[in-house]
This record gives sequence, structure tokens and C-alpha cells, in this order.
Amino acid sequence: MNQLDALKKFTTVVADTGDFKQLAQFKPQDATTNPSLILKAVQKADYAPVLKDTMARFGNRPLDEAMDRLLVRFGCEILSIIPGRVSTEVDARLSFDTMASLTRAERIIELYQAEGVHVDRVLIKVAATWEGIQAAEKLEQRGIHTNLTLLFSFCQAVACGQAKVQLISPFVGRIHDWYKKSAGSAWDEAASAGANDPGVRSVRQIYQHFKHFGIATEIMGASFRNVQQILALAGCDLLTISPELLAQLAASDDPVSRALVPEQARAMALEPVNYDEAGFRYALNEDAMATDKLAEGIRAFAADAVKLEQLMKGA
Repeated sequence: MNQLDALKKFTTVVADTGDFKQLAQFKPQDATTNPSLILKAVQKADYAPVLKDTMARFGNRPLDEAMDRLLVRFGCEILSIIPGRVSTEVDARLSFDTMASLTRAERIIELYQAEGVHVDRVLIKVAATWEGIQAAEKLEQRGIHTNLTLLFSFCQAVACGQAKVQLISPFVGRIHDWYKKSAGSAWDEAASAGANDPGVRSVRQIYQHFKHFGIATEIMGASFRNVQQILALAGCDLLTISPELLAQLAASDDPVSRALVPEQARAMALEPVNYDEAGFRYALNEDAMATDKLAEGIRAFAADAVKLEQLMKGA
């Protein structure tokens, strides 16, 4: 049995791509997209017709609506291949506007429903800012499920659990990147690999807290840099993995053992944690890595949204 099939015994495997033509070979349960992945896809010759067709039909609509229609078009293509859910992202430029995020999310769901897609097959991705978490809480109350992204810290995860969001996506690789860059020449790659990787440790802490206190929110490790990070989180609820790393897992027959076990988390001695807005903002501010990576991530997704708009105007 290859590592990918072995991993699927413990963890729901999700494909992290906008390239729906690549999906079928890996048989993932779910798929995630974001503006950067869609931008990458529409620049490939295979997907140019998707962009052109969407703009031919909806180019006379406001640009933000045309973009949502393009995202939903990709989502529908992905849903025709996978059995589970697709994550579609609200424009990152709305990350600090609860009401605008809410309105945009509801429109995305309406566009999916117009294509005959059931609400339960879509997760609305929102950045895990305080405002994004509040928007997600309201969406969940309306029966629209959410995936809180750009999540780098324990306080973000706890606030998401309090809001009863469906799923969170802690970013393993980006946490690793920050600590590696921060350490500079003092970084010891071997000592900070596998279970000791700072990104892996972050997800493990969240997993232990959620399972110990019976928090229903699903945890989906994301943003992996290597197979070792993935295998160190075998047993996490879900892991979203790029096609390149899925291929590496499929090509290896090395054994896979479960690293995260809910029974072990339930047996731990942990203190309950809760955050109000002031406590959340302070805890996030105290975490230099999370503050840096959240801001950087929003800027990068926003910049790619602008690039995607430019491509749409030229289509």
C-alpha cells in the first residue's frame, strides 16, 4: 500500500488546487481553492477557455460578481470530480469587514445553488481575523458552512471553535517558514523536522485542545512544504495537500503510523481557554509569527485577486 492510501485510513485527504484536471488521479474526498490557486490555473492553456467563457457571459456585470462566478465555475468543475466538498474563498480584501464578508459569502452560495449544488458541498473560506470569525459564526447560524483560513495561532483556533465554525485550516508550512527565516543561520533543519516542526507542533496543540474539550470544529492541516510534515500529522481530521506532494505520497510505500490520536488528547490535563475580542486581539498581537503571517497572507491573497481581475478584464 502506498503512503497516500495508508494516510487515507487515518485522515480525510483533500486536494489543494484549482487545477481540476489533475484531481481524479489522487481520488481526494474534498478540494480547496484560493485566489492564488485560481490565478495559477487560469494562466494555463487548459483553463483559458473557462476564463473566456465566464467573461463572455458575465463580463458586463460588476467585476466582483464576475470574479465570484469564475470561482464558482471552478468549484463546480471540481465538484463534478470529487465526492465531497469544495472550499471557495471570500475576497481577502474584505477580511476586516464582517458584513461585507457575510454578503459576499451568501452570494457565492446562491451562485452554487443556481448551478444545482447543495449548500453542504461548499465551504466558504474566510480569513481568521476577528471580523472573519464573526462573519463565519453568522454564516454557520444560517446553515452556510465555513473554512477559516490563514490560521497561524492557538488563539485564532480557539475563537473559531467558540464560533462553532465547520472547519479551520492551520497553515503548517508558513509557520515553519517564519521560524526558519527568524532563526537565520542558527536554524537546525534536522532538529526542527517531523514532530518537532513548529508548524506541526502548532496543529498538534490545536488538535489536542479540540479533542480534549469535545469541540466539533474540524481541523484541516494546510500549506505543507514536505511529506514529513504531512506524515507527522497523520490522524488529523483532514489534511489539504498540493498535487506535487500527493504524487510523492502515492510514489512511496514506506509505512505510515497514526501520529494524532483523539483518545490520547482526551486523557491529557488541559485548562479551558476562551477569548473575547480584546483577549483575542491581545493574544494575536503577542504572537509575532501569527501577526506577521496573517497580515502577509491577506496582502498576498488580495494582490492575487487584483491580478485575477486584470486577467479577467483582458479576457
